[in-house]
Amino acid sequence: MKVLIVLAHPEPRSLNASLKNAAVEILQRHGHEVAVTDLYQQQWKAEASRQDFPALPSDERLIYNTISKKAFLENQQSPDITAEQEKIKWADVILLQFPLWWFGMPAILKGWIDRTFTNGFGYGTGGRYGNGTLKDKKVMLMITAGAAAAPLGPQGIHGDIIDLLFPVHHGVFWYAGAASLPPFVVYSANHVSDERYTAIVQDLEQRLVSIPYTAPIRYRMGKQDYDENEVLKSHFTTGKSGFALHLQDQD
Repeated sequence: MKVLIVLAHPEPRSLNASLKNAAVEILQRHGHEVAVTDLYQQQWKAEASRQDFPALPSDERLIYNTISKKAFLENQQSPDITAEQEKIKWADVILLQFPLWWFGMPAILKGWIDRTFTNGFGYGTGGRYGNGTLKDKKVMLMITAGAAAAPLGPQGIHGDIIDLLFPVHHGVFWYAGAASLPPFVVYSANHVSDERYTAIVQDLEQRLVSIPYTAPIRYRMGKQDYDENEVLKSHFTTGKSGFALHLQDQD
């Protein structure tokens, strides 16, 4: 496998950085190729702005989605955007390593998606929800959470972790064509003993080496499961609600 790991944590001595390092070692030991994007170390610019388009005249109005497609197609976007897109195109698997902050990704990682998944690359390609540019690629989120597992479970006060990650799994990666694997989540991450860290790395190794054989989250396909108004066909809705509506029925 060719694996891209994107790390979003400001501290190189953090649990997140340690898990990224462990993942690199595990994957390389098992014969896989690895590339790393360390967003804080690279001082990634998170905000989308006109600086993303060096050829854009100063007096031209910035309509971001329109300009971004033109810049992508004509190779006139900021070089850091192009570099990340090339890594994504190279990879078979994308791993995002980040802490769960305010029920979502750190801003710098959201900014990586905002700027890298441009019109013509991440969307606007003629295919969506399983059929985009990232079709046949796999994604796995590797997350640390301060909360314990139960409060992030189906009846937990914080909401089910799978529901919280729906905007990333479905709204970003499935929209762009990539299939998401079940996330690797480290709960109660603020207090991890040496013994527990060893066990976490062992679990991580099992998840990483089994990626080729792990079933992805089975989201519904666009045109075959939704009507002309992009609403789920009625016979799929019985007995379901919320995000679960967009999961394929289990055979």
